[in-house]
Amino acid sequence: MATKKFMQTCDACGNSFQFGPGIYNGKRNQTYDIMVCLTCHNGNWDGWAPKFEAAVTRRLMEKGLPLPQRNAKGWLPRE
Repeated sequence: MATKKFMQTCDACGNSFQFGPGIYNGKRNQTYDIMVCLTCHNGNWDGWAPKFEAAVTRRLMEKGLPLPQRNAKGWLPRE
């Protein structure tokens, strides 16, 4: 019997990734209330690169929530 694939769209890069059952190629980022693929999550361990800033903060801006404090690089922290 074929198992249905549950796909999500990465809020950072826009690519699709499988997220369950049994295969979780992404993570929910609680700080920004977004879903991101493992490539974006792992590749931005030291903070969100400037090219992703608008995408990862979109939900915070919609809700009128403040942005997290920037790190030493001037980037928004990943978590």
